[in-house]
Amino acid sequence: MTMSFGRFDLNLLRVFNAVMEERSVLRASQRICVSPTAVSHALARLRELLGDELFIRTSTGMQPTARSLAMAPLIREAWKSLEAAIDPPRFEPYKSNKRFTIAVSDFVTMVMVPDLLAQLRRDAPLVDLVIRPDSWIDLAEQMDLGQIDAAVGVFSEVPARFGSSSLFAYDDVLIASSSRRFGKLSLETFSHLSIAVVSLHGQHEGVVNGFVAERGLMRRSEMFDRAAFERTFTGSKRSPRVALSLPHFLALPSLLEGTDLTAIVPRPLAKLLVRSHPLSLYELPYQTGLEKVSILWPAWNAGKAPQDWLRAILIRAAEPLSANLFDFVRPARYASPTSQQEVAASA
Repeated sequence: MTMSFGRFDLNLLRVFNAVMEERSVLRASQRICVSPTAVSHALARLRELLGDELFIRTSTGMQPTARSLAMAPLIREAWKSLEAAIDPPRFEPYKSNKRFTIAVSDFVTMVMVPDLLAQLRRDAPLVDLVIRPDSWIDLAEQMDLGQIDAAVGVFSEVPARFGSSSLFAYDDVLIASSSRRFGKLSLETFSHLSIAVVSLHGQHEGVVNGFVAERGLMRRSEMFDRAAFERTFTGSKRSPRVALSLPHFLALPSLLEGTDLTAIVPRPLAKLLVRSHPLSLYELPYQTGLEKVSILWPAWNAGKAPQDWLRAILIRAAEPLSANLFDFVRPARYASPTSQQEVAASA
């Protein structure tokens, strides 16, 4: 069928966009304030005009066809451009009751979100925050569909359709129960340890060299520098035993307290855990790389006042971590262990 765009009803695209994001006729109707019947009729008209089913009704909701997935980013960007042209962006954080959704790991949640919440309480007390775990979702797809406003993590490849900005960097350290005393940790001592590590995606088939690939986006899955670890002990008669691999950091303190298990973790998290648990921090007896944590967002969100404000407040929340970037660059690389009391005294 030949279609004249000049006679095309733009409201059909509004319905398409709502169904694509909600994956439900009912929720889409509530979102755009029309009846479910009107949404169904609009979808039927679109199917006729475009010659495609567009959405398939399943037990889990309205699933988009390949044609819909290809159209969605273009239609969303066009629709938001129309909205911006008609209604110039205004955003007053202190009065806003907007809800933002961000995707982060539990590591970022623990070291960065407390400062973020403090800023929200001060600058935008009515703004709500939804935190999604970044480990078991298709992060690229969720941002493409507008379900996530921003993500914070370690990314090695970022497609052009996403914007990014560096927040802070970290290296790896070892933590262990304070009941254990290693002194200056040597390679020999380290090689006899049982170690816990965190791998966000476990044995996910998409994990390559510590990163998981999704729709052109590469994000870190293994939360320690495995390459440096393996390089250090290549050819050695003995190497540490990786006795436990976890999908998150939350359980580590209880697993380490009073046991012979140790853990390799990001330095900012180690400093936090040592303050609140009977744990000690040790410099690793080998050099690990610096991992750069960045904020990621859909490029089509750039220039939109609420989204720009969200990114700015995320950057401010990371400033304490960025300020401590060079805390670990010391003349004596392998310093003495840091205990709970020592960290508290230096905080």
